[in-house]
Amino acid sequence: MTGTQRAAIVLLSLGEAQAAEVLKHMNAKEVQKLGLAMTSVGSVSRDDIAQIFDEFVDVLSQPIAIGAGADDYIREVLMQALGEDRANGLIDRILMGRNTSGLDSLKWMEPRAIAELVRNEHPQIIAIVLAHLDVDHAAEVLKCFPERGRVDILLRLSTLDGIPPHALNELNDVLARQFAGSQNIKSSSIGGVKVAANILNFMDSGQDEKILTSMSEVDSALSTKIRDLMFVFDNLADIDDRAMQVVLRDIPNDKLAIALRGADQKVKDKILGNMSQRAAENLKDDIDARGPVRLAEVEAAQKEILALVRKMADAGTITLAAKAEAFV
Repeated sequence: MTGTQRAAIVLLSLGEAQAAEVLKHMNAKEVQKLGLAMTSVGSVSRDDIAQIFDEFVDVLSQPIAIGAGADDYIREVLMQALGEDRANGLIDRILMGRNTSGLDSLKWMEPRAIAELVRNEHPQIIAIVLAHLDVDHAAEVLKCFPERGRVDILLRLSTLDGIPPHALNELNDVLARQFAGSQNIKSSSIGGVKVAANILNFMDSGQDEKILTSMSEVDSALSTKIRDLMFVFDNLADIDDRAMQVVLRDIPNDKLAIALRGADQKVKDKILGNMSQRAAENLKDDIDARGPVRLAEVEAAQKEILALVRKMADAGTITLAAKAEAFV
């Protein structure tokens, strides 16, 4: 058995609450990979289980048949681990697309390889492909296209509102044939303004603004909607104090000092207000003592902090305010 199959058997042997606690420490791709393995497990012999648990704790004292009713079990575990909103899409991909080899195969490919694969396709097709990827992955793929192409792709992605089953199947079949596979998948509601905003959140400093500026020339209302849903550095002022304190534990003071140069006063007040008096004074001194800092350095530091916040929100470590949750 592969390591993933052995891990799936261990999780299926645990209670729902314990399995959910384990899954909370994994990212979405790892959860999906394990979920797929869990759905394919049938009855496992005592010898196999003993050998597997030898690598984790002790040999199980009795044989157990795993796999019966696994769909319901996986649904409950993922709901507890990820929450209903985040789990629903992942559950659909796991339970309804178990043998995926087309669109879902792209999730395991390097961004540049995906860009090369679809570069000559119509921008509408590229938009559908990006909408099917995780937002950070989609952002890396989008970076591989020229600036003009990015705007066209993101405009189309923003206006996607569900894909008919036959159209999604046809696209999936084309991709599946390239991977020497095939699949049937259920129709999906993908794309939209929120997905476009999420992808732009992961673009490099300056690239997101260039795309939005170009988009506004084509559709200013749509550009405004996307901008309103984006999570930017100023939005840190909106997260609650507990979440801010958790975030601050993982941010080096030198990075924070650079990021706060030129930041909105509300953000500075939020950050300083959630530090001890001594730490706040030290940070102020660090900011004042620094000489001129290039704008690119400030933006890079802010992006790094935002990436940490997104990672914590995605893992469920912190909960963000309603507006800030747009990208989760």
